Amino acid sequence: MSKVQAKTKSDAYAAAEKNLLDAVDARTTLAGSNRMEILLFSLGTGETFGINVFKVREVSKAPFVTKAPNMPKGVEGLISLRGNVIPVLALAKVLELTQPGDPLGGSMMVTEYSKRTLGFLVDEVDRIIRVDWDKVRTPENVSSGVNSFITAITELPDGTLVSILDVETILANTFGEAIIGNIEPLNAEHDVNIFFVDDSAVARKKIAEVLDKLDVKHKHAQNGLEAWTRLEGMAKHAHACGRPLIDEVDLILVDAEMPEMDGYVLTRNIKADIRFEGIPVVMHSSLSSEANRAMGKRVGVDAYVAKFDADNLADTLRPLLMRNR
Repeated sequence: MSKVQAKTKSDAYAAAEKNLLDAVDARTTLAGSNRMEILLFSLGTGETFGINVFKVREVSKAPFVTKAPNMPKGVEGLISLRGNVIPVLALAKVLELTQPGDPLGGSMMVTEYSKRTLGFLVDEVDRIIRVDWDKVRTPENVSSGVNSFITAITELPDGTLVSILDVETILANTFGEAIIGNIEPLNAEHDVNIFFVDDSAVARKKIAEVLDKLDVKHKHAQNGLEAWTRLEGMAKHAHACGRPLIDEVDLILVDAEMPEMDGYVLTRNIKADIRFEGIPVVMHSSLSSEANRAMGKRVGVDAYVAKFDADNLADTLRPLLMRNR
């Protein structure tokens, strides 16, 4: 690589880092606007991928990675980052997009979600864009291959398709799904009902396991717009039957980032509608920073729980479900 090329690369990383920090600051003002910031990157395949800016702490050149024995598939080894040892994943390998001998990436994104800090090796980091959630769609036919790691698709103005990663699935596929331990049932005198929404299949599965152990009945949706449509339908039905909706739904559990309508807008809609009076809303998100909690509080959530801690989720839901029982 020439000195000019090296300087261009260095300038690109510095610009990406500055844009990343600026975007995080800007994102804190987007709660309730149904918009998000996505960091675009490539994996050397000609496709464009994206990840929520709030999941990314920093970007840099790919560092030297220390190999370690018995690492899960896709984990290249470990690095020391500001006194902490973190695993580094070759994202193209995790998504099964590489052949033996292929380079694993010249850039690294340091991500933080679900109380884990990880390094993701990628081919190249591009830029940050702002998108409307109503222009983000759930992909079809996501049962196998790279598609199983994609939670949503959006389109850039030039027609380029961006595949947004399902970080919960990547985490579960690499390190195993969270094990749900012993959770005491509510032992309520009457049926307790929860409506929850999450765009990640892994997250929906684990939430359902917790609710089953609590002995709570539940229904779910796969994105915010579907959730709002179904909740409005339930409210209309309850009104037609002459009873309050709280008799049918004891609590609503929402994810933060979802296609078509995010959890902040969904919560704002619920809290602004008198038909949902008395029904608590809990936000359950892999975005666990104080800024995200503040955003949730701003739109009226009654509690905020970081994914995925089954005991913490159960302990948060229990008093909210039992207070009117």
